[in-house]
Amino acid sequence: MIPGFIPGMPGTGRQLPLLAGAASLLIAPFLFIGGPDWASGPLLKSAWNLGHILLFALLTLTVRPSRWFSGWRLWLAVTAGLLVAGIGIELVQNSYSRDMDGRDLLRNLIGGWLIIAWRPVLVTGPKTSVRQILIATTATLLLCFELGATGMVAARQWQVHHQLPLLYDFSQQNPGPFWTGSLAVSANHSVNHPRSLQIDLGTATYSGVSLNNLPADWRDFERLVITLFNPSPEPLALTLRINDVAHDRSDHDYNDRFNTRLILGPGFNTFTRNLAAIENAPDGRTMDMSQIRRMGLFAVRLPEPRTVYLADLRLD
Repeated sequence: MIPGFIPGMPGTGRQLPLLAGAASLLIAPFLFIGGPDWASGPLLKSAWNLGHILLFALLTLTVRPSRWFSGWRLWLAVTAGLLVAGIGIELVQNSYSRDMDGRDLLRNLIGGWLIIAWRPVLVTGPKTSVRQILIATTATLLLCFELGATGMVAARQWQVHHQLPLLYDFSQQNPGPFWTGSLAVSANHSVNHPRSLQIDLGTATYSGVSLNNLPADWRDFERLVITLFNPSPEPLALTLRINDVAHDRSDHDYNDRFNTRLILGPGFNTFTRNLAAIENAPDGRTMDMSQIRRMGLFAVRLPEPRTVYLADLRLD
């Protein structure tokens, strides 16, 4: 039987590797050019990463390693080949200022494994063994795991973009998908929410947190309201910075974003900022209020570690 031949479809077995090879050539350049950047949202990044599965499935179809190997040797050869190719790609991507992602190696493997797992099932038809079916099912479950992860990101992003006027949902158990920095969920000092966020500030030059996953379109609102709790009797000076996507894709100039100083006295402190001031903050342009990308809250050169609680963050 011709490798890659599917019973009842005589033309497909011959044409499929050629079509897969052509598709691979079209897709492969996007490993190094185009695609999401630092300013892109989580959903685009997650969906884009699924391309690794498609590309390496196509490459496996093109090469047809079953012509030379079978059984466990086929699995070993494909796995080793994909790992070597994947590591090489990650190293080259790193030289193009792209972050290395170990999980891309798993996605590459899933693409190749899907092909070599399902080929015996499709070729032998009714004579497929239980073992072959179990292997194909396992490979498919790995694919479903990756698709499910992207689906979860999509559901989370739908929630983020429909939670206005809240900029952050304080009912979240894990702030990790939304914030970066040293912070944790706390039951203390909450206002109209089940929880607050405890922010731990260190003595580094800049110490704080950044909300990187937030509703982007602020055009229907007039004010930003932020409530913080300072548990210390000593005042605390913080800087609030806000920028849009254009700033993320620029040189990050200080005058190209909104910056304001917040002086926290002991206890609760509520600050209000007009969105018009935020919109007009960048020099030489107006901030795109439909594409707000990031909000940072940080202290500068603290003499000793401090703690502050974020109790509310909303638009009005």
